[in-house]
Amino acid sequence: MDLRKLKKLIDLVQESGISELEVTEGEEKVKIVRSGGSAIAYSAPAPALAPTPATVLIPTSAVAAAASQGHVVKSPMVGTFYRSPSPGAKTFVEVGDTVKSGDTICIIEAMKLLNEIECDKDGVIKAILVENGQPVEYGEPLVVID
Repeated sequence: MDLRKLKKLIDLVQESGISELEVTEGEEKVKIVRSGGSAIAYSAPAPALAPTPATVLIPTSAVAAAASQGHVVKSPMVGTFYRSPSPGAKTFVEVGDTVKSGDTICIIEAMKLLNEIECDKDGVIKAILVENGQPVEYGEPLVVID
């Protein structure tokens, strides 16, 4: 199942207040169960005996390359990554910019709330690993600082 569809289903469960949602698409089956205020997704093929936790894989080569280049700022939450405060506005940071601890480097929109993500280290932006408007997961690398 497409990651975007899965994210939309998780958002639907979180926003609607329902406790459980199960969707079958061909041989793929996804069950999302709301537990303690957060949504937990389980995915398994239709004829499976038991559900297994769904995982999102970040290419290890990209993470390893980013980590070898310097300090990696990771996403503190699941949401949508934005490089600027509004469409058409100047981006918070560009590759080559010097940043200080506490500077805003991006926004992550989660549950219709815009959360400013601050730099946690002084340095120079070496790489921006996420495209504007792209969904991000908890712990996903966003920016590399040297």
